[in-house]
Amino acid sequence: MAHPQIAFFAGLAKGDPAPQRLIFGQASKLSRTMHAIRYNPKRDEFYVGNPFAQAVLAFRGGADGQEPPIRIIQGPRTRLQDSETLEVDSVHDELLIPQNNHVLVFPVAANGDVAPIREFHSPERDGWRAAGGIAVDPVHNVLVLAGTVLGSKKAGYSSPYGDAREALLIFDRTASGEAQPLRVIRGPSTGMHAIRQMEIQPRGGWIVISQMTDGSNPEPQGTYIGVYSIYDNGNLPPRWKIDSMPSHLMKKPHGIALNARRKEVIVADMTMNSILTFYFPEIF
Repeated sequence: MAHPQIAFFAGLAKGDPAPQRLIFGQASKLSRTMHAIRYNPKRDEFYVGNPFAQAVLAFRGGADGQEPPIRIIQGPRTRLQDSETLEVDSVHDELLIPQNNHVLVFPVAANGDVAPIREFHSPERDGWRAAGGIAVDPVHNVLVLAGTVLGSKKAGYSSPYGDAREALLIFDRTASGEAQPLRVIRGPSTGMHAIRQMEIQPRGGWIVISQMTDGSNPEPQGTYIGVYSIYDNGNLPPRWKIDSMPSHLMKKPHGIALNARRKEVIVADMTMNSILTFYFPEIF
């Protein structure tokens, strides 16, 4: 089994380059399951979850080698049970972590066994469940979860690959307590069956998702990178889409990141073990 590590490459790297920096080892407290990493340019820090330790780790931006985190959020007061994915809002200095039918919000500088400063959760009836990506738009004050809806809100539709993360759930960024989504994007026209990660381009309010269809299949059908608006609602196809075609060398898109300066969408492909970069000026 490969050892847990985080590698940093040059932005223009091609082919089979060596990483410029590598974080690894027991001191790093990394685990093998890291399904989100977020950078905070305001503080020059990045954050990653360790779901096995029910913890969130913060590293300095220039971390390298067997370097420990500068802060760790962990303990019973945090109420963390699954820290597999997370999001940072560097405008409002918050970390947001989905937990099944809850979203926990911490100060970005939180450390130790600290309670959330805010949380919102699903109603008991006709509610929702988060499972996968989360992204925040601090400009339009919304946040988006990958997940599913429950009860009568399913309205007769069910994904053939299972109902877990076949929907985009759009909430008020400041939601607290019991909360329903403002809008839900879901249905057969979306082609969404397993949304893995997402990013928001706040300038235009664009939601960029990786849709991997079937987690158990190394080369599933219908995978794509798709773009929705934060104002979309209902059973709609993406505004733009990059399909997993042979010419694109994309088979199972997983991680996703945006480079606004170069107008690029960067995709981690789970099957190809590759990082793919697409020029996508329409959303920037």
